[in-house]
Amino acid sequence: MSVITISRGSYSHGKEVAEKLAKKLGYECVSREIILKASEHFNIPEIKLLRAIHDAPSALDRFTYGKERYVAYVREALMHYLEKDNVVYHGLAGHFFVQEISHALKVRIFADMEDRVVEAMRRDGTSAEEAKKTLIKDDEARHRWSLYLYGIDTTDPSLYDMVIHIKSIGTDDAVELICRVVRLPYFQTTPESQKAMHIHFLAAQVQAGLVESIPSAKVEVEKGDIVVTMEGFWAEGKKMIAVVDKVIDSEKEGVQIKVRLTSRKVAE
Repeated sequence: MSVITISRGSYSHGKEVAEKLAKKLGYECVSREIILKASEHFNIPEIKLLRAIHDAPSALDRFTYGKERYVAYVREALMHYLEKDNVVYHGLAGHFFVQEISHALKVRIFADMEDRVVEAMRRDGTSAEEAKKTLIKDDEARHRWSLYLYGIDTTDPSLYDMVIHIKSIGTDDAVELICRVVRLPYFQTTPESQKAMHIHFLAAQVQAGLVESIPSAKVEVEKGDIVVTMEGFWAEGKKMIAVVDKVIDSEKEGVQIKVRLTSRKVAE
């Protein structure tokens, strides 16, 4: 029992690998379902959520926290699925949220630009020039997205357990390789790793609950505790705790909520 996240660029055959893999393992395969669940749960138009996780951040986002809001909703919906176990997720951001989960196998699929262009032309009926321009634009947007929100490059191989080049290794070969690795003892779910996944789900719930009233608050998991970092004073920290208490029952869940206050940045 495991979860598998597959990160890929557009037209890199990652979707095909994910669907074949889920069928072979008997796992649930999810991607757009995450957006639909978040859209329904938080009453946000699907198109806004899609733009939030696919478009590069604008200058306006830095002041309105628009992208952070929508990503928080997507994160909560994704963690809801991943906590169920036996899931293959293909799409943006999945590997960001499960870096510390031992039973989460993080895979990166990539293909040569020439092969991606051919695939884009085949699917969309565009010219080679148009296809390449669109792919470059999409890659740049994803790069800026990950740097802006997480300070990391989504193409960094150290973020993944496996990096597979679809070329001489085809999609069927990739599926076989991933199946072998995910069956290793290290990637099997344990009570400890399942508890860690649940705490990350709770952290996602906290982030989604805070993002409207305190959009700058950052929620992370550190040594089994949920840590909320925000700018402000203790009075504002107490306000934040009151909001969190409405989102989850930390005592019932057996998890500690810690508040880390930082000084406000003073405009020059």
